[in-house]
Amino acid sequence: MEPRLNLFENEIGAGFAKRFANAGMFIEKSPLPKATQELVSLRASQINGCGWCIDMHTKEAAAAGETAVRLHLVAAWRESTVFTDAEQAALAFAEEGTRLADAYQGVSDETWALVRKHYDDDQVAALVCLVALINAANRMAVILHQQGGSYEPGMFAAATS
Repeated sequence: MEPRLNLFENEIGAGFAKRFANAGMFIEKSPLPKATQELVSLRASQINGCGWCIDMHTKEAAAAGETAVRLHLVAAWRESTVFTDAEQAALAFAEEGTRLADAYQGVSDETWALVRKHYDDDQVAALVCLVALINAANRMAVILHQQGGSYEPGMFAAATS
């Protein structure tokens, strides 16, 4: 399967991609822990079947020191002992915020309460924005047939400057 369009070679796509990447950088600098950000992005990308984003967030997390065990267990986080209660709350939030069509309420009150128990207002705001952003990124990459495997950690840093 070949990519359908290279957004970076298109004026509109490149302009949007730069602003999109800047939104990601804004969230990255938030007080939401970097490990949580990568785990949430990885889980949403798994659900959405986005090979490009799975590749990116797995490699970025590993480059930041995340262990292989935790990365391998993200897909089965409920049946794992390697995630903190706060990370589990964020992963539940990511799943419910990604599977909107599967749950008429979106994020349940129970999951919202767990997130609020572990994260302050700024971290919750960052988590909400992150889940929205990664789902948008997944959709663009899947629509364009972007395949995983070629991502190198930090390769988009120049795109945001």
